[in-house]
Amino acid sequence: MSPQLQDALGMFAFLAIELSVLFIGISLLVGVLQRHIPPSKVEALLTSSGKRGYFLAAGLGAITPFCSCSTIPMLKGLIRARAGFGPMMVFLFSSPLLNPIVVGLLVATFGWTLTAIYVLAALVVAVGAGWLLHTLGFERYVRRTATQESSGCSSSASPCSATSTASSCGTTPKTASCGADRKTTVSTSSECCDSQPTVTVKKEGKYSGVWREAWSDFIDVLPYLLIGIAIGSVVYGFMPTDLLEQYAGPDNPFAIPVAAVIGVPLYIRAEAVIPLAAALMAKGVGAGTVLALIIGSAGASLTELILLRSLFTLKLLAAFLAVIFAMAMIAGYATYLFF
Repeated sequence: MSPQLQDALGMFAFLAIELSVLFIGISLLVGVLQRHIPPSKVEALLTSSGKRGYFLAAGLGAITPFCSCSTIPMLKGLIRARAGFGPMMVFLFSSPLLNPIVVGLLVATFGWTLTAIYVLAALVVAVGAGWLLHTLGFERYVRRTATQESSGCSSSASPCSATSTASSCGTTPKTASCGADRKTTVSTSSECCDSQPTVTVKKEGKYSGVWREAWSDFIDVLPYLLIGIAIGSVVYGFMPTDLLEQYAGPDNPFAIPVAAVIGVPLYIRAEAVIPLAAALMAKGVGAGTVLALIIGSAGASLTELILLRSLFTLKLLAAFLAVIFAMAMIAGYATYLFF
């Protein structure tokens, strides 16, 4: 076995074990936090406008770890709930970038200094961009159809057929609700009307299902994680160091905007791009270039832009892209200057 292959396999095994354990552990912690702050409460908190709402939105985005695409359903809910536009945009920027899983993987892979630069750049730009877009009146570029969509979670079932009245039955109508922490069992009764449905609600514990959700999230992410680790391991074992240092080394500041632009069409989840970035950095790629690549790929994607097109007009979509690029380059050049 060649030394290059040994290096690649060793890197793959190390990263696969380390990042998998970290992902599951942090997912369990986030699951516990989400039991206390469910999506409905996030919508309620962000509905009220105010200066502190911007930082609240960033904090809520950090504890609701979504990838760039899965943030869209939550964004639709915020739009329907008439959330403040500025805080809503801060949530959109911060959720895929500041979540504990990404931050934890960054600390384990790159250390506290680079992670601090990443977090500060993402937080400051997200809050500042949300405030600026609100001040400039970009709220008018949210599509009106998005604010008029209706959604319902609960439905009431009449205990009798359409021709029967409630007073003719010996029971009152039952209401079925779809709560995340409840199970419903339906039984039938023939006292009134044929096949009268009744609903019995069994409550579960607050933390029931946390492990199941964490494991399910891990299984969903595992293919991306393994692909990122595999590519990173191949780069670490076989990519010529001199070539990477020449075109993307720490002495080449022009590699930073290139990495930011390349990151968007790649659509690599942060959990997958981090091991790839670690291998690139070990081969001599500049730390600023690596951070720009992570933010560009995790903060936006072609798929997300297509989904956002149903909610935003082109002007707001362009503004969203500009913020992600600015965030990537600010983090990259801050690292280039100070790291």
